[in-house]
Amino acid sequence: MTPLDEFEDDNTDTVFRDVILLTLVGFVAMVIMLLPHIQKKEEDAEDHKAPGNVIVELHWPSDMNVDVDLWVKGPKSTPVGFWNQGNDVFNLLRDDLGIEGDATEENYEISYSRGIPPGEYIVNVHMYGVVPSGKNVPAKVVVSVRSKYDSARQILVTTVKLRERNQEETAFRFRLTGDGDLVEGSVSTLRRPLITGYRSRRNKKE
Repeated sequence: MTPLDEFEDDNTDTVFRDVILLTLVGFVAMVIMLLPHIQKKEEDAEDHKAPGNVIVELHWPSDMNVDVDLWVKGPKSTPVGFWNQGNDVFNLLRDDLGIEGDATEENYEISYSRGIPPGEYIVNVHMYGVVPSGKNVPAKVVVSVRSKYDSARQILVTTVKLRERNQEETAFRFRLTGDGDLVEGSVSTLRRPLITGYRSRRNKKE
């Protein structure tokens, strides 16, 4: 091999390495530039999947075949429950009858709001079915808020004991600001029937 051939081989190797290095650098640069857009799309997808802003959940033991109902009332709106499953503020997305006709093993109901109207919110639980003799039904209520500034955050949780048919208890009364902040000193359990009031209004219309 002549010195000229050796020089050409070395030069070819150098060019090849430079091309590979430049390609790699270009690829890394493209990934860095695309990362913010990929993350934004993931965040947008998460936002799109979010079902609502004020989220109210009701859970009771999965081994108890009883029908417990969740009733919620937003500011300046009618109560929402199994008789009235939606209005301009809340929607009841799941009306659980207990074990009967249930494809899942969990007993729960859930309501979501559209937006966060400022004002008072009321959350009630209602024992629709018959309570087994000598027992009570522990109904766990969880309230979460998802504002435009953050992900869903739990703000209230309690457990209400239901002992008899048609028993209706107020789990929470509270006030929210338009940004989804809990108004200090606004939380109480002062009883406010919702299903009774809704039944009366419905009977008057009929």
